[in-house]
Amino acid sequence: MDDVMKEKRSVNGLQERVQVKICGLTRAEEARSCVQMGAHAIGCVFYPKSPRFVDDRTARKIFSALPEGLGRVGVFVNEDFAGIMRRVSICGINFVQLHGREPPHLVDRLQERGVKVIKTLFVNAEPDLQGTHLYDPAAFLVEASGGALPGGNALTWDWAMVKKADRGRPILLAGGLSAENVSTAMAQALPDGVDVSSGVEGAPGKKDLDKVKDFLEAVFAVQSPGRLKKIF
Repeated sequence: MDDVMKEKRSVNGLQERVQVKICGLTRAEEARSCVQMGAHAIGCVFYPKSPRFVDDRTARKIFSALPEGLGRVGVFVNEDFAGIMRRVSICGINFVQLHGREPPHLVDRLQERGVKVIKTLFVNAEPDLQGTHLYDPAAFLVEASGGALPGGNALTWDWAMVKKADRGRPILLAGGLSAENVSTAMAQALPDGVDVSSGVEGAPGKKDLDKVKDFLEAVFAVQSPGRLKKIF
């Protein structure tokens, strides 16, 4: 692994480098390659309408291929507690990303069971940035809503709007990110982490590893303005 991609050691829950989640993985070998290049977390989508949807067997194979200490993120949209916990148990998930209009008590209930929750907020839809006081997750993911599916649908947006969010919890920035724009997005939003999916793909669910490498290099080349909150 190149020195530029080595994780700097975190101290007291803080870190010196923005963390990276690669989402929408559908192949174990691609997930392993993303981690070898420096990704801190891998996400699998359990929303059936998504072109990146994976079944339980595939997700388990992907997450089982990862080394200890990595974020194994299951992405859900308006799923109930029982359905989420079933996949947590079967697939080896240690982070749950709630990407719909889930109620605050679901976040609390999952975390009471030892599952760390990332709650998505939208700058132009509900729940919005004013909702930070309603939820108590491990971290917030912020992006813009647009298109046919929940989430950003690869659309860029005004990343500086993230600064309006209460920064009591770590912030994961998503939506339209790529190697070409991630440094600009980071400068505008000052996130603790970034989340990319379509920006490093050759086709939905199939990662282009050259794009992954370029994206990670672009992120790690940015000098953090100060200590950041650790997510994964």
